[in-house]
Amino acid sequence: MSNPVFNESRIESMEVTSGATMTVSGTIHKTIFLTALAAGTATAAWPFAGTSAGWIGLVAGLIIALIAVFAASWKPALSPVLAPVYAVSEGAVLGIVSATYNAQSGGIVLQAILITFGILFTMLAIYEFRIIRVTDTFRSLVVSCTIGIALLYLVTFALQFFGVSVPFLHDGGWMGIGISLFIIVIAAMNFLLDFDNIEKGASAGAPKYCEWLAGLGVLVTLVWLYLEVLRLLAKLNRR
Repeated sequence: MSNPVFNESRIESMEVTSGATMTVSGTIHKTIFLTALAAGTATAAWPFAGTSAGWIGLVAGLIIALIAVFAASWKPALSPVLAPVYAVSEGAVLGIVSATYNAQSGGIVLQAILITFGILFTMLAIYEFRIIRVTDTFRSLVVSCTIGIALLYLVTFALQFFGVSVPFLHDGGWMGIGISLFIIVIAAMNFLLDFDNIEKGASAGAPKYCEWLAGLGVLVTLVWLYLEVLRLLAKLNRR
């Protein structure tokens, strides 16, 4: 599945409960809270960019965020705790990364934020009006592309660890820009899968804590999209 946090297989494995159940409105509220929490932490972490404390926060934030995501996927009932933990730790990462990009290319952070949320609301409208329907074929295509991108990230990281750069992924040439645009499109398509999973979870009577799990899933996609938009703007700024 594309999003490791809250996906179709996760929904199908959950039992319908007679108690409080997941709702779309409840998920929206949780998502807004988590996004605001990440934004607040990012703002607080911004001044530490370029300092030793900033680098420690960056590494620690990445590790904690990854642990929180996979722990929530493995133990969904803990998502009311793990989702805010992810928001805070990932927020610290975003603050430091954003400040670093902003120092190199002033002004692109605000542009990236506006573009990211513009894409989010556009995809929400596309989903609501069923301009693009989340069919099994569409889901398979988006998931396959997302897995391919994840493998590209892993290979690139491994090569950089051994001192081998991957210029076509990071430079400002047309190939690098094209790859960034493709990744942004796939990240945006993942929102449609997230929205569909939320509706299915609510319809299936998923437990109330799944609102936190689904909100975490949307935030993961939002963070991914923002970082890719930021990377693209940095490339364009270097041309």
